[in-house]
Amino acid sequence: MKIIRLPTVLAVTGLSRATIYRLMTKKQFPRAIELGPRSCGWIEAEVGAWISQRIEARNQKYDLA
Repeated sequence: MKIIRLPTVLAVTGLSRATIYRLMTKKQFPRAIELGPRSCGWIEAEVGAWISQRIEARNQKYDLA
């Protein structure tokens, strides 16, 4: 299991910091895990699964199999 930090999450998703935290609040993005008093990270596999879900939703919406 690999933990990735915010700059990597931003790079792989293409989302802004504000959007990531807004989606987390709405429970529409994987929750960060606390690594220390002032640091957090995301489990890489969970972020990858979220991206895969977005791709699948797009494919279903436009009937792309």
